[in-house]
Amino acid sequence: MTAKQSIFVSVGTHPQQFNRLLEKIDDLIADKTLAGDVFAQTGASTYRPKHFSHVAYMELAEFEQRIANADLVISHGGEGNIGLALKHRKKCIAIPRLARFGEHTNDHQTELVKAAADADKIVAVWAEKDLAKAIKSVKSFKPDFSTGNERIIGLLESFVKMLK
Repeated sequence: MTAKQSIFVSVGTHPQQFNRLLEKIDDLIADKTLAGDVFAQTGASTYRPKHFSHVAYMELAEFEQRIANADLVISHGGEGNIGLALKHRKKCIAIPRLARFGEHTNDHQTELVKAAADADKIVAVWAEKDLAKAIKSVKSFKPDFSTGNERIIGLLESFVKMLK
């Protein structure tokens, strides 16, 4: 018997909603594209998932434990979540929050997601309609967990400095 896959979804702690991701996860569970034990950190989102358990926020220790215990992390394009997924050697699908949907003040997450995907660290999703395809493809995806992490950490640090 195959164990159920554990999936952790996080929209981060930014004070704007990321309903688009949560709604799509709900749809994919409803149509059986996404199966397993799904748990989400929903942040400031106003959408309340119907098909999976969730909390708005949690302590950092619990958050990191959920990533450590997950088989798959589906996340917004924030450096903290991506970094923790890599630290715990987890496959990660990241979809950036976008300003045009009222999810962030700008589109900086697209640059971070692109850099991490180009380095074969994560699977990038640019539109929620492509999430089902990414979930299927992540099964065969082999993330580069090599500790050329100094390069990624350097990119992340440079990126964060740019934002200040």
